[in-house]
Amino acid sequence: MSRGTAHLLTALFVAATVAVGYSSQRSATDLDATPRTTVTFDELWGVRRFSMHTLNYSTLLLEDNRGILYVGARGAIFALNSSDVADGSHRTIHWEASPEKQMDCLQKGKNNKTECFNHVRFLQRLNSTHLYACGTYAFHPLCATIDANRFTLPSHFEEGKEKCPYDPARGYTGLIVDGGLYTATRYEFRSLPDIRRNLHQRLLKTEESPLHWLNDAEFVASVLVRESKDSHVGDDDKIYYFFMERAAEETTSFDKSQVARVARVARVCKSDVGGKKILQRKWTSFMKARLVCYIPYYEVLRSVCSLDGGGWTSTVFYAAFTLSVQWRTMEASAVCRYNITEVQSAFEGSYMEYQDSARKWSLYNGAVPEPRPGSCITDDSRKKGYNSSQDLPNSVLDFIKLHPLMFEEVNPVDEKPLLVKKSVAYSRLAVDRVLALDGRSYDVLFMGTGDGWIHKAVVVGSSIHIVEEVQVFRDPQPVESLVISHVQRSLYVGAASGILQVPLASCTRYTSCYDCILARDPYCAWDGRACRVTATANSTGLVQDIQNGNKGCRSSSGRVRVPAGSLLWKNRTVLQGDDVLLPCDQRSNLARAVWLLNGSEVLGTGQDRLRMGVDGLLVTDTLPQHSGEYRCYGEERGLRTLLAAYTLTVLPELPRGPTAAPRPYAASQVSGDMKVAYISAIVTLVVLCAVLSAILLYMSCLEKRKGKYVLGEPPSSSVELQTVSANCLRKSHQEEEEEEEEEEELAYPDGCLRIIPGEAPTAATSPVKELPAAVPPPPPPLPAELTNGMGALPNVLRKMNGNSYMLLQQQEEPLASPLYTASFTEELSKILEKRKHTQLVEKLDESSV
Repeated sequence: MSRGTAHLLTALFVAATVAVGYSSQRSATDLDATPRTTVTFDELWGVRRFSMHTLNYSTLLLEDNRGILYVGARGAIFALNSSDVADGSHRTIHWEASPEKQMDCLQKGKNNKTECFNHVRFLQRLNSTHLYACGTYAFHPLCATIDANRFTLPSHFEEGKEKCPYDPARGYTGLIVDGGLYTATRYEFRSLPDIRRNLHQRLLKTEESPLHWLNDAEFVASVLVRESKDSHVGDDDKIYYFFMERAAEETTSFDKSQVARVARVARVCKSDVGGKKILQRKWTSFMKARLVCYIPYYEVLRSVCSLDGGGWTSTVFYAAFTLSVQWRTMEASAVCRYNITEVQSAFEGSYMEYQDSARKWSLYNGAVPEPRPGSCITDDSRKKGYNSSQDLPNSVLDFIKLHPLMFEEVNPVDEKPLLVKKSVAYSRLAVDRVLALDGRSYDVLFMGTGDGWIHKAVVVGSSIHIVEEVQVFRDPQPVESLVISHVQRSLYVGAASGILQVPLASCTRYTSCYDCILARDPYCAWDGRACRVTATANSTGLVQDIQNGNKGCRSSSGRVRVPAGSLLWKNRTVLQGDDVLLPCDQRSNLARAVWLLNGSEVLGTGQDRLRMGVDGLLVTDTLPQHSGEYRCYGEERGLRTLLAAYTLTVLPELPRGPTAAPRPYAASQVSGDMKVAYISAIVTLVVLCAVLSAILLYMSCLEKRKGKYVLGEPPSSSVELQTVSANCLRKSHQEEEEEEEEEEELAYPDGCLRIIPGEAPTAATSPVKELPAAVPPPPPPLPAELTNGMGALPNVLRKMNGNSYMLLQQQEEPLASPLYTASFTEELSKILEKRKHTQLVEKLDESSV
């Protein structure tokens, strides 16, 4: 599938979703939000980086009150200064896998470059003095209790196969809640996925028979919700798990030939201790439900983050989805928001049961025992004598074993996604809640991508406005961890190559009120002179508009005032008929360029010789009427701000005269004239070479001595003419001697003519061959010099090889022959030498000389 086809299909999916999936007044373009500004890696500032000689800085634990950021990496644990991760004050624990375990890992067929290391997958605060960490340890997981003050490894390690996955690439999530370790993954080498509780509380697991509660699950995240706090029913705290698994119920999967994978949310009660006879050491409160985003084919859950806003009843979950695996040639993401009330409603609804005959899940319509299966122990349960899960009747426990799946789905807020983004794969989410100047709280999302970018967005009502996209890594790599620090006002980013500390807001990047207000960044406000962080300034006199993004800087005319001297006028002068580009840099990806010529708007389409593009205004084949003042405005959300101003002057065409330079040809005329010039030059050279060859042949007939043609009588000659074609060069010395013995030959059989300098043989030294009966007449006298400085040549022509070059070699001594004057030799040498260094045509074989 081509890239263009992939983008087309993605657009069709979005459009179909808007039309069919849910009722929405927004278009697909609104859903596919565009980041307002783009900040590349080279434009970053205020970013601190930490990296050592290791990889995979993916496990982060921030302790804001202690000013420490703990980082679990491959073979190491770091304690960084959260105010500046790059200040060099970090502490390090080296925790490498032993050579023996690495060898065992290799014998299991694992990769010694990626898998046979100790990848720290779990790092949490255990108590006030110690941390708890677990690592894969070359496919033999270990856990350790670390003294936070000394920051050293203990002498004794714990077996980690019940707490940490073997495979560093396996989906995994874990929390420590009131001394209990709640983890979810595939633990052992070939084990089934499982949700477990370990450490200092009773061990609990999910049920495996007769039905697997988890079907090939890949875990994404887990969240603690303190539902016992201020509960009027005496409810229990709950841990929610988010994961992907194979589904047996009906789905919206596009490819019906494959078993669909769907997103799920499951929950367990913190006080669950398992059953007494049934479900011993198994969860009695496990329930799961489908998590939907109302976008077809967005089945892959990538990340989940939560925010409670000060109380569990206001808890919201944000989830990022990507396209399912059968659409690998496309990239697209969706972000949905879920309220805790919607999750509770699904778990309080109807159950599903598995039908062996149909091999799928369907709605259960039978009776439900009391107390309600899967619920936590409440005040009402205690009044009935059920003080713990071990007091539950067998009918309830048997029902739980066979009915872990709920019929109701967990729907997003407003039953539609907040965002659908093409060409982006979100890999990690983090959320913060900010109180704006208008008295409202806004959720700010930080979304890491699979290629090393961070999208910062603010949730406004039922939609998302992406404030900016920032390239935080030069080399593309997935963002694996995101943690927000309110104390340091920083975002910590974990990836394979290192840790980044990025400011939550870079307000000073907005240099005008226009930029500051239209950014709609809840962290930033305009104070009349600069854009500044609201948390560090007195709110008096600050201007901010998150809802509309256009109030506070507008004058009565609707145009943003530009301070005097902040914009430089530029002059452009061109000749009539030339093209000129007037650049205009739009700092916002959402702004529309508006051009005014002498106060009138330039439409850009339909107007003669004016073209508007992303780089500016192009005026083609200029005319004098194009002269004037050009102003470029950026128009966004009803506001206009002046970005560039030009004075263009088009000079009339210069008059033609005897010495005036001709007007430049059009592209087609120039091309035609060049072809004519090339052909004329080629014909001229062919004629010159032919005439020159005829003269040389004519003069060679005067005398011949042993096959050598002597020009005149002097003891030494000064001219040697020979072809440099490949056929001539390949002749051997032996062939030359044989041909010298042939007395009547005038040239080589392949047409290669050579004039060799040397003394003519005399009667005393060499016999003289008889001359032919008919002696050629003497050559006619040379005519006067032609206009090009070269004498006229005889019109006797000789056919030459078109791929050969004629080289004239001249020695210092001039020829004394009356038929070959020094002036002729000099002129001919100069002309041929000049021709030799002049390339007339692009193809070599089209030239005769």
